[in-house]
Amino acid sequence: MSSRSGFPEYDEKTREMVEGMVRAEERALARRKADLEQCECKEGMFPTGGRRGFLAGAAAVAGSVTAATLAGNAGAATPGAMDYPVQKDPTKEQGRLTNDDGGYGTRSQFETEVRWRFPTATKESSWTMTPLDKSNGIVTPSGLHFERHHGGIPNIPPDRHRLVVHGMVKTPRMYGMSDLKKFPLVSRFHFIECSGNGLTEWREPTLKTVQGTHGLTSTSEWTGIPLSTILQEVGVQDGAAWILAEGADAAVMTRSVPMDKAWSDAMLAVAQNGEALRPEQGYPLRLLLPGWEGNTHIKWLRRLEISDKPFMTREETSKYTDLLTGGQARQFSFAMEAKSVITFPSGEMKLPGAGFYEVTGLAWSGRGRVRRVEVSSDGGQSWQIASLEEPVMPVCHTRFRFPWVWDGKPAILQSRCQDETGYVQPTIRQLVEARGLDGGKYGSVYHLNGIQSWNIASDGSVTNVHHYA
Repeated sequence: MSSRSGFPEYDEKTREMVEGMVRAEERALARRKADLEQCECKEGMFPTGGRRGFLAGAAAVAGSVTAATLAGNAGAATPGAMDYPVQKDPTKEQGRLTNDDGGYGTRSQFETEVRWRFPTATKESSWTMTPLDKSNGIVTPSGLHFERHHGGIPNIPPDRHRLVVHGMVKTPRMYGMSDLKKFPLVSRFHFIECSGNGLTEWREPTLKTVQGTHGLTSTSEWTGIPLSTILQEVGVQDGAAWILAEGADAAVMTRSVPMDKAWSDAMLAVAQNGEALRPEQGYPLRLLLPGWEGNTHIKWLRRLEISDKPFMTREETSKYTDLLTGGQARQFSFAMEAKSVITFPSGEMKLPGAGFYEVTGLAWSGRGRVRRVEVSSDGGQSWQIASLEEPVMPVCHTRFRFPWVWDGKPAILQSRCQDETGYVQPTIRQLVEARGLDGGKYGSVYHLNGIQSWNIASDGSVTNVHHYA
């Protein structure tokens, strides 16, 4: 892969990974194109001269989407759905039977949103991307939450799972799931983001869609036991400063966690979005470290060892560190910094013409609440305040909206957010200047939170670009 930006090329391993993601996105786009072939425009893209035209356009597009979907999907239910006969007139015949889906429920067979998988050599070590461009509100459906696995997804009966807490404690303990669920539970909305989210975009715009560039982040309501509760019960000894968290998967994932984080807001999660954790999200028990890189949220948690120093595991030495110019590296860079992205309009969409559009997207910060989001339509030369949709919660995706009248001329849409600490989302160029891209043969891979730019061409097509005012 050549570098149009003039930066050094990726090393062979990283290049293969990036090229694999490009191929996976191309396959996903081909499937999406097939779904939309019978619809002249895409839902939500309405060229108008005002509110009346907006509503009329919405009604027209909704009708065409319904007709096309009924014709194209009958007899071919999408993942998570069941195939049911389409009624010619549902007002003149009985619908399907109550609870006929087995008692759990399915989504409509006419909805097509799915994650797509990075094509690693094996499916045991891989990841999937959340379709952010199809998201509404801030909560990600459990079935669309991104995944990252290093040794496959273990199948663990809850009555056999145990959590051992030992090391620098007064009373080592072993907990079964029934023991843990006796403790008071708390529920909180938090995002999780892989530190490799956007790894393909450091040097040049590579992937085409927001699912490809930003799809390794999702928000859920998490329910569990505050880790501080368990620490109080086992009695942490003086001098203890770190905890080793270990998973029960084939990779035996392990990460060192500072004790301060464990005491403040860490959670032993047992539920997600109102039900037990999905197996791919760590069933029956995972560690949740709000605002920190996803790799630290150890899934299938089985052991916590208290120590006076970090354990220097593989995942915090050879991996998940940021190599810098001059041979140095950022280590234990846990927090995910303030970030935002416009999800509509975004890559591979096409605006049907000049007129009014509501620009919308997501903003988040691992250090607290989003304070404000600004949107630019001229590539960062000027900025305007977007509205934040309530609720605005700490360490959680926040939905922002901005009314925009497109004049039909080329434009570059960007968003940038500021969190409650005062930190402002930087440009990709600023990050590169601060960290460099020539740190050994690898360069930067993790923790990209630079401003995303979407180019709107005069024909309405939207593409991923790097642009700096």
